[in-house]
Amino acid sequence: MTVRLRPHHLLCMLTFVGEGYSPAFVANYRRLAGRLSAGETIEIVSGPDDICAPLLSDEDAHCFGASVAGRDAAALADIANLLGRELETGAVIASNPALVEKLRRAFSAGVTRRACTGCEWSSLCDRIAAEDYAGALVMTFSPPETAKETSVPHPA
Repeated sequence: MTVRLRPHHLLCMLTFVGEGYSPAFVANYRRLAGRLSAGETIEIVSGPDDICAPLLSDEDAHCFGASVAGRDAAALADIANLLGRELETGAVIASNPALVEKLRRAFSAGVTRRACTGCEWSSLCDRIAAEDYAGALVMTFSPPETAKETSVPHPA
């Protein structure tokens, strides 16, 4: 399966720790975080995506606002530049530790933060990034070195 994400949610997923707009929103995002962590591919979409789904019954949902479309444009340009490839609506990218690590490094360095200007969640994201993404729910995994140390040898 594929997780449909608008461009600025490629940044939001980096710092998602289980907080959000409503219990339904958080429950949905937790499910999506699990799917992304399991390696499901990401399709870049324009407008509301799988994360927005629980909010769409509210006709005033910010998901439809011009400011959010501006965040998407800034995020898409910054991420495309970071990845060194053209990205547009419909593009499919791998959800894997290497991508998340690269995005997190750039996010922490401020390279991909234009989309965050004026966002109500910015201070939370700043804190999570400053804490080396402790508690973040997308791609919670052991680094390969640790995984090797804790693996149990298979019998011959």
